[in-house]
Amino acid sequence: MGMLLISSVISAAGAVLALCTLRFENTSKALGCLAGIAAAGFALAAGVLGVFAPAEPVSITTPFSFANFTVMLNPLSGLLLVVVNLLALVAWIYGLSYLDEYKGKGMGAIGFFMNLFVVSMNMVLVADNAFWFLVFFELMSLASYFLVIVEQKEQSVKGGFLYLIMAHVGFLMIMISYLVMAGITGSFEFADFRAARFEPGIASLAFMLAFLGFGCKAGMFPFHSWLPQAHPAAPSNVSALMSGGMIKIGIFGIVKVGLDLLGASDCQLWWGALIVIIGALSSVLGVAYALGEHDIKKLLAYHSVENIGIILLGVGIGFVGVAANQPPIAVLGLMAGLYHVLNHATFKGLLFLGAGSVLYSTGTRNMEALGGLGRAMPVTSVCFLVGSLAISAIPPLNGFVSEWFTYQGMFSIALSGGIAVKLLAAFAAVSLAITGALAVTCFVKAYGVTFLAAPRSECARNAREVPGPMKAGMAVLAVVCVCLGLGAPWVAPVMESIASATTNAPALAVAAGADAVNPVLGSAVSTPLVAVLLIALVLVPVLLRAALGKGGSARDRDPWACGYAPDANMPVIAATFASEVSMFLSPLYTARVALARTSGTFVALCQGTVRAAAAVEPAGDRYLVDSVAAFVKWLSRYVRAIEGGNFRVYIVYIVAALVLFLVLAIMVN
Repeated sequence: MGMLLISSVISAAGAVLALCTLRFENTSKALGCLAGIAAAGFALAAGVLGVFAPAEPVSITTPFSFANFTVMLNPLSGLLLVVVNLLALVAWIYGLSYLDEYKGKGMGAIGFFMNLFVVSMNMVLVADNAFWFLVFFELMSLASYFLVIVEQKEQSVKGGFLYLIMAHVGFLMIMISYLVMAGITGSFEFADFRAARFEPGIASLAFMLAFLGFGCKAGMFPFHSWLPQAHPAAPSNVSALMSGGMIKIGIFGIVKVGLDLLGASDCQLWWGALIVIIGALSSVLGVAYALGEHDIKKLLAYHSVENIGIILLGVGIGFVGVAANQPPIAVLGLMAGLYHVLNHATFKGLLFLGAGSVLYSTGTRNMEALGGLGRAMPVTSVCFLVGSLAISAIPPLNGFVSEWFTYQGMFSIALSGGIAVKLLAAFAAVSLAITGALAVTCFVKAYGVTFLAAPRSECARNAREVPGPMKAGMAVLAVVCVCLGLGAPWVAPVMESIASATTNAPALAVAAGADAVNPVLGSAVSTPLVAVLLIALVLVPVLLRAALGKGGSARDRDPWACGYAPDANMPVIAATFASEVSMFLSPLYTARVALARTSGTFVALCQGTVRAAAAVEPAGDRYLVDSVAAFVKWLSRYVRAIEGGNFRVYIVYIVAALVLFLVLAIMVN
């Protein structure tokens, strides 16, 4: 808690200093970034300690009995602190060079709001009082809104407005959920929520409100429309922090309300089923929409919807296990979801930073205008490749491990549940399989079209590698992606301990030696062994060919190409690569257009309401205040004539007044 306090003070100081030095942009950037780096380091250490050594709640009394400032650091909030502040640390390092792109566009404001954004997220994670949770949640939304609209372009303003609307719709539902629980317990303290036993109907009402509210923040289907609008508009290091960190607070909130505040005794089977169904829809639709995008940052934003769906699949299995009174499956499912929370933060943060590097070097996010960047930007290319393999769940990287555990949770619940649970697990497994196949297709397109082949535009031909701090930020996350994958036998037990603590279930043995294990079914996988086999698969043929000396001679011949010779005007581009899949999924794209129109209508309605309010608001002044002011002004013109400045006239006034008062006195007597 002391480290977290230090982190918060440093973030606040960095925000103020960045704002005070607004006119000196380089100084403002340096102060904001260095303060952010230091603050993220302390908060990251606090999160690690929270996972392994949870702190007792700390409460500070305030003049208002309902708003005592109570904070608690448990393993779940510790994990999310690690996620948020690992990304914050890397984003600040990356920003030392990247934020030069925003000179003249409010660089000091970025430092102010970004520090405020990080500290508010940290406070949301440890707040143990509903009032302060909502205060910091709103502060987080407002700070991120100003980061989204920092460029003040039409797209960023529109995306920011949509995000602000969705954030406040979610906030309203979360607030009502907390008010329902507070109305019954008579307290805003989360400790009192945990101790209470709610009626099933009340518990379901509170959970549904919280699920929908936090789902808006997480970007799950059907509340995802703001995400591909807002994330691409923000600076790329902010996009990494929002996609990798902020939307996970939505997942944190769902787990906190459903399993922590309401508790296992209130958890109902249909809660878990609903989470699984929404997760399946989010994962499939997110990756399907990503496949049709040519804007690299929009593509990544849709993949956030996909991965939130995958996380919800694991979390939903955990809820089903809790409701069915099967603690091993509850722990296994929740562990898979939380593992993917961590994994998605690392590879999605890496990919957004990679996209930011491409934008920094070329000035465009359109994949159709890129190509050939692998030679010009080798570090960015390798890091983006690592992120692409990880998000596609290619072994032995980290995305594979958490998805493997998610599958194991589905298989386990299917073999031990009734017919309805079996159908639910089958639906989830098929959805995850489709998602995996489409994700591989999408990132073969994204990486191949952007980094391979020949440059297709002047900006791609002139591209250069990005500065050192940007490369360092990407390299850190690339290494973490590899370590979380190869180190699965050692990371999985830590994630299991967090899931066990959250569900109050006995511990599971999810690792044995160098294997990650599903103890329910006895299945296992060894990512270190997979890595060795994959390396051997590549090296052995190369070594054999070199040893036998049968390299052959090169021949200058055109390959057989279905009757015609290919030329430079026939490259594979983003539009053609996924054309067959896009045609097959055309009904989904039609539905997206209809949904976008609905969202546009909603936004237009909100804008119309704002205009109407702007027209109505001055009516009171016009008909009440202005009329009184006009009368006073009219009266003053006549009163002004009395004040002529002649002392003799003033003496006459005084004498007349005295005479008047004497007459009144005589009449009264």
